[in-house]
Amino acid sequence: MRFLNRYVRKYWRMFGVALLFLTFEALSDLLQPTIMSKIVDVGVASGRMDYVLGMGGLMLLITGVGAVAASGRNIISSRVSQKFGAESRLDLFRKIQTLSFEHIDKFERASLVTRLTNDVTQVQNFTNGMMRIFAKAPLLCIGSLIMAARLNPELALVLVVVVPVVGILIAMNMRVGFPRFIRVQKALDQVNVVMREYLSGVRVVKAFNRFDYETDKFNGINGEYRMRSTSAMRSMAVFSPAIMLTVNFGIVAVIWLGGLGVDSGRMQVGHIIAFINYMTQILFSLMTISMVFNMFVRAKASAGRIGEVFAQENRMTWNEAQPEKNNTLKGRIDFENVSFSYEGATGTPVLRDVAFTCLPGETVGVIGSTGSGKTSLVSLIPRFYDAVSGTVKVGGVDVRELNPQTLREKIAVVPQKSVLFTGTVTDNIRWGKEDASAEEVEAAARMAQAHEFIAAAPEGYATRLGQGGVNFSGGQKQRLSIARALVRKPEILILDDCTSAVDVATEAKIKEAIKQYAAGLTCLIIAQRITSVMDADKIIVLDQGEVVGIGKHEELMRSRRVYREIFQSQLGKEMHQNA
Repeated sequence: MRFLNRYVRKYWRMFGVALLFLTFEALSDLLQPTIMSKIVDVGVASGRMDYVLGMGGLMLLITGVGAVAASGRNIISSRVSQKFGAESRLDLFRKIQTLSFEHIDKFERASLVTRLTNDVTQVQNFTNGMMRIFAKAPLLCIGSLIMAARLNPELALVLVVVVPVVGILIAMNMRVGFPRFIRVQKALDQVNVVMREYLSGVRVVKAFNRFDYETDKFNGINGEYRMRSTSAMRSMAVFSPAIMLTVNFGIVAVIWLGGLGVDSGRMQVGHIIAFINYMTQILFSLMTISMVFNMFVRAKASAGRIGEVFAQENRMTWNEAQPEKNNTLKGRIDFENVSFSYEGATGTPVLRDVAFTCLPGETVGVIGSTGSGKTSLVSLIPRFYDAVSGTVKVGGVDVRELNPQTLREKIAVVPQKSVLFTGTVTDNIRWGKEDASAEEVEAAARMAQAHEFIAAAPEGYATRLGQGGVNFSGGQKQRLSIARALVRKPEILILDDCTSAVDVATEAKIKEAIKQYAAGLTCLIIAQRITSVMDADKIIVLDQGEVVGIGKHEELMRSRRVYREIFQSQLGKEMHQNA
């Protein structure tokens, strides 16, 4: 939990001021039983009304000081805890953004959402409580013990028994509760996983009428979360009554011993009243401390989960002194005996000894069966992952020598799954180039064959997209994704099977527009349909992570069996014979 150090350094002064106010508040509470005992033993016993009124006024004054201190403490604690929560949530979000895919893949997406929301809130609430009541409880407890012992050492022997028993109960509370609350947070992760999965696939659920299945699945996960929460809360619930019972036994002992003392003349009534008040304060303090430890257990579990994300170190390094640009190699891509595995050097290779070159201005097709490594191959170019062995070069420079931000400014990627964001059509296209003019946005949309359906919408380019672009068809979303990439005017354009939902005629228009637009631009087209790459300057054929052929369509038809099989399976033997 070292990530908390930065916030401690930033807010310790305000925390200290809150504790100062809290100390004044605790002192006000501690003085009142003693004043009350004097009123009873001196004022009431002797019939001195002036003494009663004077000490009563003093009690009111001390109460006022305590109220002012409590207000100041509340204002500071609320301000600090809210700022801490907002900043820690933002820092965690930034940390997630800096992680490579290698590290992000270690966490479920729903788990990251839970850590950003519920876990940060747990730690924030504990921070707020620390400054409001948690720190007050030990001060009040220790102060009450001291005041009670000074008031009547004989009765203080009761505390010698009560306090150690309560301490043991609190320690057992922590030991039992911590592992249970970790399991509760993990169960909450699974609830979020199922909910996100359902919401993202709600159309499929409705289409196949699988409501009962989804309900049963959610009910099972929700039931597991309920069981774990119940187990954790049940274990916690045992200790609070046990602590209260122990302290109440102490109060009974004080009344009994005090009664004997008053009867024998060794003790005064006011002392007994004050001592019972101090015992009540001790009870309140110990109950608060018990609640503190309950919240501490939950906050510790949440802080540990947040710390797991902050502990991820991005192993991607680069040379801060960026290599000079070489315009003759602008857009060139080189793979030199590249091997790659998602599990690192010890994992099963997804790519093996891949070697090829894409020259500036070329259109290169990449084709292969499902699972042959096409998407993994292009993920190495913008350095989403690092190769296990070999070298990937862009513009003649090893990508590991380039700052990823600088590298990705040269590249535009249109992924397999169209990802659009809530906002207008213009906002989504401008993701490619933040300062793109309206003319540039429209030009990119025209090249992507998206202008026609955008213009037909009542609000045109100001049309708002629902989450994920739900109000557009699959083909329309793909064309918007292509427009977003084209407006960037990159050196390298990667189209990762991004026209699968587009008809053949529209796909041909998009490719023709890209050819005219992409003079000098290197374009990689990853495709399942062989017609998408047949006219490429170069076609790379992948099979089980290995390059089994490179060349034009006619060459590969003559020399590569894998390519012929793909062609025949998609277009048929008859077309092959005619070709």
